[in-house]
Amino acid sequence: MEDLVKVTIGGKVKEYKKGTTYLNISKEYQGEYDNDIILVQVDNNLSELHNTVERDCKLEFVTTKDKDGKKTYNRGLIIVMLKAIYNVLGKDIARHVSVEYSVSNGLYCELYTKDDLAKEDVAKIKKEMEDIVARDLPIEKKTISTDDATKLFHEYGMYDKEKLFKYRRASTTNIYNLDGFEDYYYGYMPTSTGILRYFDLVYYEGGIVLVVPTSRDPKLVEGYKPQPKLFYTLKDSNKWSNNVGIGTVGDLNNIIVKGNINEFIMIQEALQEAKISEIAKQIKESKNSKFVMIAGPSSSGKTTFSHRLSVQLRTLGLNPHPIAVDNYYRERTEENYKLMIDEYGNPDYESLNALDVDLFNEHMTDLLNGKTIDIPRYNFITGRREYKGNFIKLGPEDILVIEGIHGLNDDLSYSLPRDLKFKIYISALSTLNVDEHNRISTTDGRLLRRIVRDARTRGSSAQDTIGMWPSVRRGEDKNIFPFQEEADVMFNSALIYELAVLKPLAEPLLFDVDRKSKAYIEAKRLLKFLDYFLSLGTEHVPNNSILREFVGGSCFKDA
Repeated sequence: MEDLVKVTIGGKVKEYKKGTTYLNISKEYQGEYDNDIILVQVDNNLSELHNTVERDCKLEFVTTKDKDGKKTYNRGLIIVMLKAIYNVLGKDIARHVSVEYSVSNGLYCELYTKDDLAKEDVAKIKKEMEDIVARDLPIEKKTISTDDATKLFHEYGMYDKEKLFKYRRASTTNIYNLDGFEDYYYGYMPTSTGILRYFDLVYYEGGIVLVVPTSRDPKLVEGYKPQPKLFYTLKDSNKWSNNVGIGTVGDLNNIIVKGNINEFIMIQEALQEAKISEIAKQIKESKNSKFVMIAGPSSSGKTTFSHRLSVQLRTLGLNPHPIAVDNYYRERTEENYKLMIDEYGNPDYESLNALDVDLFNEHMTDLLNGKTIDIPRYNFITGRREYKGNFIKLGPEDILVIEGIHGLNDDLSYSLPRDLKFKIYISALSTLNVDEHNRISTTDGRLLRRIVRDARTRGSSAQDTIGMWPSVRRGEDKNIFPFQEEADVMFNSALIYELAVLKPLAEPLLFDVDRKSKAYIEAKRLLKFLDYFLSLGTEHVPNNSILREFVGGSCFKDA
């Protein structure tokens, strides 16, 4: 009698022959989903569809609409693109493609061994990708020893992977093969190429942009929308990283092992200070600027940045006054509560409606007109604004440094003339990659910053922080990112070394996440990601560093 296992799907139990692939099971249920099934969740653990059911379990299908499904889809597109480059331009070029960073709705990639990439090349690569997808080729996974993987990628000339595996603790490594093209990927992969139907490939600034489907609709690929200010901020940071020889995790680990990390930290912190000094000079030279508006997504280091910018403004003879827009939250009343309800019926505390915008504009206009204003401080415990004698009056050399997520949105400061506002967008835009084909999400860096900070300052668990992160991200997509290109300058607050410092602080918090919670899969993914890094202690971090805002020990009062 054949072995049968009981599989619970959607609350119903069904028996399958032991060894049945999740792919075959998913085909029975695909008709119940609007989007393609790309992974499966087995008892709260993610699994690729080629794996087989071996015991009684509970299954939940993951589609390309889900966060983990979208990441898997994008990784699949990357290996298809690399295979297409391999076929069109040759293996040597394909093995020296670097997936650099996410800009707008695409991934920017550079071909380091081809200086004359043309639009015609990109068109040929796209056509080859479409052919690979149409053929529905299998993406095969095999497990080999880490030593063999190191040798393999040395032979391929993929030296970033070779350096990465040097510090890998696991004795084995998973390699993916697409029609003879072998590569390593951090994260899960699709079973075959046929699912990867939605994408575009465009030539941009000497490189390639792999345009991926939108988050709201995995079947919708919009035309590439360039964000030149963000792009050149990332490109500048990436160029500096490459110049100092730390573009990947393997490079960073090498520096730590050789004992040169303190010198590198001083160099990078000095670079950030120089950039802050340059921004202060631009503000001074603009002459008309009276309102410095600072905005950026969660855990970008806005507070420390505003303090350091204020120090630099003082060196230029200006008298900055920091103002947090959060102090203009609406007072906690039933009437105000109704004003901030989102489309799901929940309070949206990051909505512009959560702020008393009229009072903010009244105060800013009064200051502009020479009046003295008592700036409130919001008490988040009582839900009331408090006035405690924080009087401000603007003189000729006085300037307001205003920090808040809506700082770049002119609807916040509707009464203030645009020429009096100097807008700054700040974000932790990581340019460090795992290796040449595995980029590090800037969102992951910010999430790890927040997990460490929330545990330290609010007593929040990693489970709580991970649980509310999707809501934070929705607020950023709605209230921050649409306005980032309106900034006069952009500041990248990411530090190449920071994940090595965050690692020993974040790991215990992530290990504490309940295995049965919804946050467990994300916690497990972050733990796997941090395993690439060697650890650094906080003693290496200067007390005025932006990183101190998250790990503690800042010399600034509010950071």
